[in-house]
Amino acid sequence: MNVHTKRIISGIAGVAGTLWLGMLATLSARQHRLIFNPVRLGDGERPKSAGHRTRSVVLRGADGTRLCGWLLTPRAPGVHPAVIYFGGRSEEVSWVVRDATSMFPGMTVLAVNYRGYGNSDGVPAERHLVEDGKMLFDWLAARPQVDPGRIAVIGRSLGSGVALQVAAHHPVAAVVLITPYDSILSIAKRRFRTMPIGLVLRHRFESVKYAARIKAPVLILRAEQDTVVPGVHTDLLASKLSSVHGDHTVSGSDHFNIPHLEETQQRIAAFLRCWMFARQNRHPSPAMPAAPTGVQALA
Repeated sequence: MNVHTKRIISGIAGVAGTLWLGMLATLSARQHRLIFNPVRLGDGERPKSAGHRTRSVVLRGADGTRLCGWLLTPRAPGVHPAVIYFGGRSEEVSWVVRDATSMFPGMTVLAVNYRGYGNSDGVPAERHLVEDGKMLFDWLAARPQVDPGRIAVIGRSLGSGVALQVAAHHPVAAVVLITPYDSILSIAKRRFRTMPIGLVLRHRFESVKYAARIKAPVLILRAEQDTVVPGVHTDLLASKLSSVHGDHTVSGSDHFNIPHLEETQQRIAAFLRCWMFARQNRHPSPAMPAAPTGVQALA
C-alpha cells in the first residue's frame, strides 16, 4: 500500500470518526426529548368520574416543584383501597378521571402529571419522577379515607419504570404494568446499535434492577402490535419478577390505544378487585404514616 492510498484511508477514517462523534454528541443532547415528551392539553379543566367525587390537587415535590393532578374518592363512605397511576411518555393523565369508574370501581385514585406535563411545573427526569412517585405514595397513605395497606401502583410504558421503583421501596398491595420494559437503556441499545449509548444515557429506567424486590402480585398487559416496546424487553422483565399473577396480550391493541380499550380496563378492574377487596382481611394494615412535609392539596 503506497503513501497516497494510506492518506486516503486515513482521511476517510478521520471523517467517519468525526461523523460518529457528532452523532453521539447529538444523541446525548437530544436524549431528553427522546425519552420525555411533555403533553400539556388534557380532557378539560374539570374532568369528572361518574363513580367518584373528583377534585384537583396541587402537591409539592421535595424541592418545592408544583405538581398538578386529581384525587378521586368513591362516593360510598368508609375507608377504601387506593391506586396511584403513572402515565406514559406522551401522556397527560386527566383521561384516567373519565375512565376511573370502569378501571378502579370503589377505589380512591390519585393521578398526577409528571413535571412539565399538564399543569405541573418543572422539567422531567428519572430521579425526580421516582422521588415524586414516592412522595405521592406517602401522601396518599396518610389520607384518612385510604387504607394504607391496600395501595396499588399502575404504570403505563414509561410509567411502568416509575411504578416499579416506587413498589420496590414501599409496601404496595398490587402492581399493574401496561406495556412495560426491562430498561430504557436496553431499548436504546437495540435502537442505536452502533452507539455506545451507555456512556451518555442519563435516564435509564432499569426496571430489571428492582424486579427482585417486588413481592406484591403483578399484572402485565401487553399490546398485540407494539412498535415501541419490543416483546423481548417485556419478556426479560417478566422473567425477573417472582410474583406475576397475570400476563396477557390485549387483542386489537397497540402501544398507544391499549389503556383505553375495554378489555384492558376490565382486566385491571378484575385484578385489583381480587387483590384489593377479596383478600383485604388477610393482610392487616400497617399504622398510618404521618403526612409528609412540603405537601399542599387544593380543592
